[in-house]
Amino acid sequence: MTNRRSALLALAALLAPLGATAERPKRVARIGYLSAGANPMRQLFREELRRLGYVEGRNVIVEYRSADGDFERLPGLAAELVRLKVDVIVAQVTQASIAAKNATATIPIVMMGVSDPVASGLVASLARPGGNVTGTSAVVSGVVGKQLELVRELVPGVTRIAALWNPANRVFQQQQLGEAEAAAAELKLQLRLIGARDPRAIEDAFESLAREPASALLVLGDPVFVTHARQIAELALRQRLPTVSGTRSMADAGALLTYGPRFDDAARGAAAYVDRILKGAKPAELPVERSARFELVVNAKTARALGIVLPQGLLLRADHVIE
Repeated sequence: MTNRRSALLALAALLAPLGATAERPKRVARIGYLSAGANPMRQLFREELRRLGYVEGRNVIVEYRSADGDFERLPGLAAELVRLKVDVIVAQVTQASIAAKNATATIPIVMMGVSDPVASGLVASLARPGGNVTGTSAVVSGVVGKQLELVRELVPGVTRIAALWNPANRVFQQQQLGEAEAAAAELKLQLRLIGARDPRAIEDAFESLAREPASALLVLGDPVFVTHARQIAELALRQRLPTVSGTRSMADAGALLTYGPRFDDAARGAAAYVDRILKGAKPAELPVERSARFELVVNAKTARALGIVLPQGLLLRADHVIE
């Protein structure tokens, strides 16, 4: 009996440290990332997520879903993320955020770079979002009007401006178009709208412009246009069209000038929201963050190719000058 008791005590002593020191496996968070198309914000989001301690494949899994410019695919992709039971959905830009909200009323949604989340029906207010949606707003009113003012400053005597827009991106594009039309009327500019939703349609748009030339081209913000920024810039340069837009990548690709909010703020801010939500914060209680920083980027190389002399005052105001 004594031997049996000694054996049991020895076994208990052997097992006790294992129970005391064994750690429960940490839960791996699962994030859904929904976008309408390619955009530099995705990489910026990933970088900030890693800086916050989330390493893909180790303590977080990110399920990426992109509509590749086909906005009609967004509801299906959002539903797919819901079926995967992700912990949070990051939705890049307005149309993706709307698709995510329509797909779930319970999974937290972090919108990224949405223009006007209140007007879009995504949140009740910026200060108190309400439901399951919060995040960053990267576009504010007045940006398109400022772009048109810059065109007039760079192209003296300009009267007719073409505006490239994407009819498939209904909500955001309609917001921009309304602002563009109002600003054009105030500046006494003729605005010609040309729709395009894919590379072939972009080619067709420039063929139309060749038949009815404009003095400059305004490219409204859209994931499809960001993806095909180089195509647009090359076609515009071929027709000697000074081009202005709101996303820096357009200037990097060869557009004359871009002015708009810094989307890196929106991307990094979205990662911070994800971190807080995964740690227990409720979207309804997290105010929407608006981008307060804007950047003006001028492509001096394109200006020289177009024979445009850049005003010294504009160069001094520019945040970046591409040589």
